[in-house]
Amino acid sequence: MRSSVKAANDNHNDELVGRTREVWQPRLGRDLTRDEAKQIATSITGFFAVLAEWSRTDTPDPANDKGDKATTGNEGVRDDR
Repeated sequence: MRSSVKAANDNHNDELVGRTREVWQPRLGRDLTRDEAKQIATSITGFFAVLAEWSRTDTPDPANDKGDKATTGNEGVRDDR
């Protein structure tokens, strides 16, 4: 990895850790170490990655959607009640 890219990533990580500490320290009522903040950020990121994956799994793939309506197998059946 080029040094400028690594430096940009380090800056982003430092900002993420700083923001994580800023948000979570008051909620926890104590100071967080840098490592604790990194762990929280990793856990939250992983949690939302799982939610995004579940969302993609539940969404039909448009490439396979032929525009046909879903059928129930009851087409043409009348209910004369």
